[in-house]
Amino acid sequence: MAVTLIDLKAHCNVTDSNDDAVLTTYLAAAQAHVERLLGFSLYDPVEFPGLTPPDLNLAVMQLAADWYENREASISGTIIGPIPFGVREIVNEYRTYTFGLADAGATDGG
Repeated sequence: MAVTLIDLKAHCNVTDSNDDAVLTTYLAAAQAHVERLLGFSLYDPVEFPGLTPPDLNLAVMQLAADWYENREASISGTIIGPIPFGVREIVNEYRTYTFGLADAGATDGG
């Protein structure tokens, strides 16, 4: 299941349509960001046959909601962090790490 504008509006407790365009932009950006962190598409049937795990959808909504609520790059007078608590933790559970083995068969010529 892809996160929809309706899902994000419910998550943000937004009932009107005044910010639909802004929310749609943040939703697309959050999805792209999570996909870059993962290294693959959230809606890739090879990675996730069936439905995308709910916690990854939640990570997208948390990130989009944070960007919606905090629209500036910096805020004075508050303590801020780079990504909302929990997003990286959720994403890291699904990341797969590969290490280049291109040189594994190479010899030193001797």
